Amino acid sequence: MCRVAFILLIFILNFNSITEAQTDSIKSKVPFEGMDLTWVNGQNRQRNFPLTFRDRKTDEIICTGVAYFDGYYNYNFARPIDNTQTISSTIGRSTEFTLNLASIGIESNYKNIIGRVWLQAGQMLSIVQDLDQTVNKGRNTPVNNVKFIREAAAGYHFNKWYGLNVEMGIFMSYIGLESYMLQENWSYQRSLVCELTPFYFSGARVQAYPTKKYKVELWLMNGWQTYSNFNQAISVGSSNYYRPNENIQLVANFYLGRDTKNSDRLRFHNDNSVVVRYYKNQAGSGISQAGASLNVHYGFQSGDGVSASQQYMTGFAVANRLWFLHNKLATTLRVDAVTNPGLYLAASPSLVTPNSFTVAMSNDPNKQLNIFQTTVTFDVMPNDYVTFRFEYGFRASNVPYFAGPGGTTSPDGWSTTPIPPGWQPDLRKTENRLLFAMNFRL
Repeated sequence: MCRVAFILLIFILNFNSITEAQTDSIKSKVPFEGMDLTWVNGQNRQRNFPLTFRDRKTDEIICTGVAYFDGYYNYNFARPIDNTQTISSTIGRSTEFTLNLASIGIESNYKNIIGRVWLQAGQMLSIVQDLDQTVNKGRNTPVNNVKFIREAAAGYHFNKWYGLNVEMGIFMSYIGLESYMLQENWSYQRSLVCELTPFYFSGARVQAYPTKKYKVELWLMNGWQTYSNFNQAISVGSSNYYRPNENIQLVANFYLGRDTKNSDRLRFHNDNSVVVRYYKNQAGSGISQAGASLNVHYGFQSGDGVSASQQYMTGFAVANRLWFLHNKLATTLRVDAVTNPGLYLAASPSLVTPNSFTVAMSNDPNKQLNIFQTTVTFDVMPNDYVTFRFEYGFRASNVPYFAGPGGTTSPDGWSTTPIPPGWQPDLRKTENRLLFAMNFRL
């Protein structure tokens, strides 16, 4: 073991010990250099980072600060008595002003040392991080120890190709097109396929940029949106980005792991997307640019009594976005749908169990859940740091799945009220809502 560690140490030191001239030459290779990617669905639109600190002697960036705030007012036309918005990892409350996510942090790549710590708070943690059941395995893993960390990692940047990074920590998920950070997305409510897939991972990754236009990431993880793991096995995955020019992005992502408690059941997931900017004229006073995105998913579980034909998920999301007035205004139309036979990714619309949804599903283990969604979004963006967003959303399912006026918590809507015998959450097949959101990012 000591000999292997010594050989590995020598390899790492030799791998990065190149001449100063070679270093300068390699450092000048910047992946995707010269490409405007601020228009891409799921990407940060900032061009400048005002919270940047530099070395006064060399002008090299020491670190960059991050500050983010997102809040919303969501009006659900059903007006559920408990003000709870169900079946969404984006929106958790209705008819209230809500702090969705606030985050501050710092990141650095100074002297090739990678460091990143981003903290977070807000309502979205209750419907994302609080769902992680792996923290109940053993001791010393309560979710409160880690859920307030949005991302934290340490690593090293090797001057190889157009960059080679090795990191370990908590990361934002690579699966799905749309981002955990809502300002980066073309719509506020995420697509259904992105809602059912992870928003964070705990593990290690290698990021490699073999060419200027291609990035590949290899992952080792504890599991599917988990801080710990369900089993002793480590999950694996990969992410591939190819951008032949600044007007097109092609992505293919893969995941393989065992994510069922005390089971050898295997989970596979794959998502692919293409994002295209098909028009650009920022000098014009009308439409300044236009883009479209397509994201498709397929996944399944097999083993331990189930097959891939019984438990699988397929879905798509297609969106079109138009920017106006030098990119100060934008409107997006998105249509998406998902089917999930076996319901291995579906969440129950209520913590009160059994309820009409869980009973119907348990009576038929092959029961399908089909959901359709469409959103219309209008954005006002005075600059790259602030967004005012207005959105209408409609959803429909083949079974009652969305909150009705009676809510999903208790007869009077309070979680402290005892549940009387026979009471059931009020579930409906359709949902309509209007939303206004404000966010900023530095």
